[in-house]
Amino acid sequence: MVQRLSCGMRTPTTAVELTALLLVAWAAFVSIPLALGGIGLSWDALNHHVYLGWIADHPRWDRDFLAASYQAFQYPYLYWPFFKLFQSGISGQWAGVVLVSLNVLAIPPLWLLARVCVPERSWYGAAMRWLAVALAFMSGAVLSLFDSTSNDLMAAIPLVWAVALAVEPLSAQRPARLPLRRLVLLSGFCAGAAVAFKLSNGPLAVLMPLLWGIPGASFRQRIANIVLGSIATLVGFLLLYGYWGWQLWSHFGNPLYPFCDPWFAPLRAWAGWQP
Repeated sequence: MVQRLSCGMRTPTTAVELTALLLVAWAAFVSIPLALGGIGLSWDALNHHVYLGWIADHPRWDRDFLAASYQAFQYPYLYWPFFKLFQSGISGQWAGVVLVSLNVLAIPPLWLLARVCVPERSWYGAAMRWLAVALAFMSGAVLSLFDSTSNDLMAAIPLVWAVALAVEPLSAQRPARLPLRRLVLLSGFCAGAAVAFKLSNGPLAVLMPLLWGIPGASFRQRIANIVLGSIATLVGFLLLYGYWGWQLWSHFGNPLYPFCDPWFAPLRAWAGWQP
């Protein structure tokens, strides 16, 4: 049996616990580029990270073709911060601090997930939630992203938010200002944003209705949740991906170029134009 020790201090409030966790996590994140003296430039950075940031800043459709092979057609706007830091001439150490600081956005949804699993309001519960969040970053794949220019973690953060918001209705500590319908809509929007950021998030996003269908007082309400979440996903995807997809459609007749090109060939033929 595990005995829980009490030091006589009042249990921290939800706001204090999350704020303290954010500060500690940020300090841990920025310590990596500070200790290393900078961040590394992988072959991906040399191949397309800088170029995609350049595309996001100044479209170059009339100047280049396959400048970074087919990776030049990835969603470019997550690379814009790296490009601006690269262009500014800031040191690699402080550029790393800026880039890893963006990963703090993953802390709140991970903490929300931990709170659903460990709702206990005590120092023991707070410690378990902190450990759960820490474990989420302990895999080698995630840790390897803190000293490089890869934005895979940034692309995954909206999906983590989508999952956290989808299971938040199961939390006994859910704020009254966040009714079930609003949480489902926000979750769906985040899922759509995740797919817009990285199309390979799609196979995970299509599983979100399984989570939206869990809460609900009746079968009809659960179906309504799934419909609302799915619509919000589509809206989130279109809002975040729409401008980039429109550029790809204008130049190649395929908003997902180079993927699924045969699917859009009949539409191009019907419209009577060639990109």
